[in-house]
Amino acid sequence: MKEVTKKRTKAVLIDQLIYNLAITGAGAAFRRKKQVKSEFLSSVIVPTMVMWGMEYIQLRKTGQTTGYKKMGLVLESEDGSPLTSSQIIKRILYRDSVSGLVYFKDRDRFEAQNGAQFPHDTFAGTIVKETRNG
Repeated sequence: MKEVTKKRTKAVLIDQLIYNLAITGAGAAFRRKKQVKSEFLSSVIVPTMVMWGMEYIQLRKTGQTTGYKKMGLVLESEDGSPLTSSQIIKRILYRDSVSGLVYFKDRDRFEAQNGAQFPHDTFAGTIVKETRNG
């Protein structure tokens, strides 16, 4: 496994821990106020929206999630321009839907990029780079 891929994996685990804490807090708040009556809404929709929302805000603001920052990574546009809202949304949705299937179908192509681009990055026109501290 390439070094950037290892860092990306660790970054995702860090982010998931943070998101899970936020999801637990949001779920408890909704249940306490009895605002969510649907089990599907409270067990699927709310956690997904919390996770996507936190990731979107962090990437839009700095190009890094907490995990990326800790691991010395940054998400950038392929062409060097600032990340757009569209790129971030496309990346999140593609990653959480078909990215894994595309990766395993053409694994060699993505591994040749040393972890800098996975299918969701290619789809959204983004690339992950190491920062100087990384």
